[in-house]
Amino acid sequence: MDTLIKNIGQHVSLSPEEIAIFKSFWTEKTLEKGEFLLRNGEICRYDSYIVSGVLKAFCINAENGNEEILFLAIDHWWATDISSFSKQNASIYNIQAVEKTSLLQISHQSFQKMLQEIPSLERYFRIILESYLGTLEKRIVFNNMYKAEQKYYDFLDTYPDIVSRVPQYLIASYLGVSAEFISRIRKKNKSS
Repeated sequence: MDTLIKNIGQHVSLSPEEIAIFKSFWTEKTLEKGEFLLRNGEICRYDSYIVSGVLKAFCINAENGNEEILFLAIDHWWATDISSFSKQNASIYNIQAVEKTSLLQISHQSFQKMLQEIPSLERYFRIILESYLGTLEKRIVFNNMYKAEQKYYDFLDTYPDIVSRVPQYLIASYLGVSAEFISRIRKKNKSS
């Protein structure tokens, strides 16, 4: 809980009373490696903050059966299907633990009540959402305009912590390239 409060404190100030109220809304959850946080077709009932661990969000490609990675999330990041959570409708993707993952969760109803009781948190969650949207915009631009090698190097620069914790094939799926392609780039870099 302290890491989440510290994260929030970088953007908004909460009084001791507000912190106590804030803590009352959250529950802890642990996922084992391979366990699902959310499955396609389920309603996303909780927003989840990753205390420690790694999650992947993905869809299954109907043509070839492969996982198409939508996002990867590590310690101190959020992981949820924003549309499903906010509208309380069925999710179109899965979220699964890549390694044992500890989460803090808040239900949709509690989230709404928390924002009413601590209005300054609206600002914090707006900042988080703006950051997420900026990341999505960048990904769209890079996918449409840059070659695979440039996308890979940008991923390495932007997310060095993910690279060391996530299997190469998941990074390849996220970038829309083959795992073999990434292997060739790595070999090329080692020989340079």
